[in-house]
Amino acid sequence: MKNNIMSTLFVGIDVSSKTNVLCALDFQGNKLLNLRALNNQPGAESILKSILDCLNSNSLKYAVIALESTSIYSTHIANYLSSNEILLAYKPLVYCLNPKTIANYRKSFVDIDKTDPLDAYIIADFSRCGRITSSPWRGAQFLALQRLTRHRLHLVESITREKAYMVSNIYLKFSQLVTLDKENKPFSNTYGATSAAVLTEFLSLDDITYSSIEDLVAFVREKGKNRFSNPLETAKLLKKAARDSYRLDKVLYEPLNISIASSFNVIKALENEIKTIDKAIEKTIKGINTTEYQSLTSVQGIGPVLASGILAEIGTMTSFGSHDSLAKYAGLTWRVNQSGNYSSDNTRMTKTGNKYLRYYLIESANSVKNRNPEYREYYYKKYGEVTTHQHKRALALTSRKLIRLIFSLLTKNQIYSNDKVGEIK
Repeated sequence: MKNNIMSTLFVGIDVSSKTNVLCALDFQGNKLLNLRALNNQPGAESILKSILDCLNSNSLKYAVIALESTSIYSTHIANYLSSNEILLAYKPLVYCLNPKTIANYRKSFVDIDKTDPLDAYIIADFSRCGRITSSPWRGAQFLALQRLTRHRLHLVESITREKAYMVSNIYLKFSQLVTLDKENKPFSNTYGATSAAVLTEFLSLDDITYSSIEDLVAFVREKGKNRFSNPLETAKLLKKAARDSYRLDKVLYEPLNISIASSFNVIKALENEIKTIDKAIEKTIKGINTTEYQSLTSVQGIGPVLASGILAEIGTMTSFGSHDSLAKYAGLTWRVNQSGNYSSDNTRMTKTGNKYLRYYLIESANSVKNRNPEYREYYYKKYGEVTTHQHKRALALTSRKLIRLIFSLLTKNQIYSNDKVGEIK
């Protein structure tokens, strides 16, 4: 494309839920086209016709089309323009750009108004100057998989929010269950099945306090399905925690029980939905990108869901020139904090990239380090280098190490083993 920029039409589209505003420039910066169209199928068809007429009337051979990634509103127009058979003759490159990038580029224009046509002009000028570093729109190939993997993350975040919300209710009813040190808690997981049974089946703490130790042991065994190594000790810790917790007016216990039970029902429903989504993800990924899927799942700790989440966001590795560019796209890079002879050891992760890809890479790193000795050793080495944010820092650096492996596997179409990497036949 660099050799053909003189014959290229640079199109910028400012996208909103209802309208698309377009501006087109040639390489000299001459404004060749300005229009506004509805953000629907007829509007997209009118935009296409105007772009084709502009290309033909100005004897241009190529098209670069850039638009801001505006939630879901840019999806249809980007997909339409990138896949239209007539426009394909002009080898169009369609880019969905990070709005933050355009906002920073806008600052180079002194005292410019904020209007939709000017926004479209700035996007077109950004592409004309060759500032685009992201990969072109991939079309709908991975869109279905992406909707599933992103929805799964939405469900996971919903469970996290629900657990955070219900902590206040749990504290009001059973304060010690929340505040005790780990070694003194009766249950390692406050949201586990046995803990849930205690919180919902005992109306008040006195019901626990005045139960016989034998009844509590039997309760723990039943609800824990005989998985507790020492149910007697668990029952004693439970009884002590109930005895030491604050007491409430009797009128409060029933409303709290209803609220806590409702939260557990919501969490259970969301967990069941995640299982359904996991099955759909595994079914969908098997229909596309078989080779790259095999490469990722050959790494012990990366299963179908994690592999699908990664592939849904990166598509094919040909979009990235190096593992550094992949890490930058995921936001797994760190800004240097240096002045003169001083260089700070405290650097923040950028987190300006694709949050979905970052989530699946970090989850993959956490899973891989639990199963792979090399990555486990690397994690604990980084864990011991600092005294604050140890887990987060070590896991982030392990994720960065995993990116190098993933880039190597996917660019070479190879499978992974602990002692060697072999090519997929």
